[in-house]
Amino acid sequence: MDQQLVAAVRRFNRTVTQRVGALDDEYMARGRPLAQARLLWEIGPGGAEVAALRVRLGLDSGYLSRLLRTLESDGLVTVGPADQAGDQRVRTVALTAAGRTEWAELDQRSDELAWSILAPLTGSRRDRLVAAMAEVERLLVASMVVIEPCPPGDPRARACVRAYARDVARRFDDGFDPALSNPVHDEELTPPAGVFLLATLNAEPVGCGAVKLHPDAPAEIKRVWVSDTVRGLGLGRRLLGELERYAAERGWTAVRLDTNRNLTEAIAMYRSAGYREVEPYNTEPYAHHWFAKDLAPATG
Repeated sequence: MDQQLVAAVRRFNRTVTQRVGALDDEYMARGRPLAQARLLWEIGPGGAEVAALRVRLGLDSGYLSRLLRTLESDGLVTVGPADQAGDQRVRTVALTAAGRTEWAELDQRSDELAWSILAPLTGSRRDRLVAAMAEVERLLVASMVVIEPCPPGDPRARACVRAYARDVARRFDDGFDPALSNPVHDEELTPPAGVFLLATLNAEPVGCGAVKLHPDAPAEIKRVWVSDTVRGLGLGRRLLGELERYAAERGWTAVRLDTNRNLTEAIAMYRSAGYREVEPYNTEPYAHHWFAKDLAPATG
């Protein structure tokens, strides 16, 4: 990694933490640090499940419990089971009357802090700053996506494949019936025969892809899908690269795939990633294009 890039990120982080008051013991002069204020705002007037808060904010369970105990002792929240007659393990947190008052005050002061950042700038510079913030936010979200191998029978993997089927059914000329497509069996996507990769953002599935490692034939990429919520973040290209790397590390020197003519964005991505169109290598009824790519030998 280029050390100049690392230094630039660290410099940006220092500037942001100072400008938004993250170092203050009393964030926005409300008598509590940023972590407590952020958690209170995230709970919101509608309340939330504790487990969802932990995932959404990326907090350790113990640290989250300590933050909640502090807010509870201050009389701002109540924590209890979601359903007295149901699963006692599912806990929810809700704002008290004092908590709702504090939340409204924090919300107002957050607006004032944002305005204090924009106010010293001219109109054009405000536009530049907001546009740059939006781009930084998108790139930060992209960097938060985690791609890991996942058993194809995992409920999250199943959910992604169903979402993939719904997406292509809307776009294919005659819809999409998985029963008519060439089958992809779980055992073909389980090491060492292949792998299913799951992409998650804050532990929620947002994309997937798979590769079958055919003996004595090129590896075959299947089921590349990206949720609408993260489209445009380069996740499809990243999944494709991870699948290629997986195959190359296991000795495969080429990879191929098929696709439908209506998936124009996918076709453009494959071509920009170095894939070349080839003659049909299977009888997939929904395919109009077949692509192949030579893989560089894995290093390291």
